[in-house]
Amino acid sequence: MNSQPRGDRWADVLAHRPDHQREAITERFRAAGVDADLVHSTLADGGDALHAAATSAAEGWSRDFGGDLGAALLAAEVSTLAAHLVSRASAIRAVAVESLLDEYSAVAVAAALGVSRQKVYDIGKGGSSTPFITTVPWRQS
Repeated sequence: MNSQPRGDRWADVLAHRPDHQREAITERFRAAGVDADLVHSTLADGGDALHAAATSAAEGWSRDFGGDLGAALLAAEVSTLAAHLVSRASAIRAVAVESLLDEYSAVAVAAALGVSRQKVYDIGKGGSSTPFITTVPWRQS
């Protein structure tokens, strides 16, 4: 039986991942000895502590992050969260640009955004039906 710390802590921590990926990712972290709280704290600080340790050149810098494997997995998760946030921002921009195009010409929108007219059309088509997280980890309690 797989127990989850504090309810479904792993699902909360990995909310930026699609549902079908969470179990495999959770198992990788567990196999490396990395718990959900460490993943959450690493994501909550945007990887700052992990980066500071990695760039310190201190002997055993990765020990607090589950060793080299844990550190690599955590760094990958910070990257995945960052990619998720970039996608979320792009989807927001697409919705806003699509709305602007209802009222203004593509030339006017392009000038206001500092992009080409063609880019405005590309942005406007970039909406997404992907479910995005509603709160970033560093704003969660």
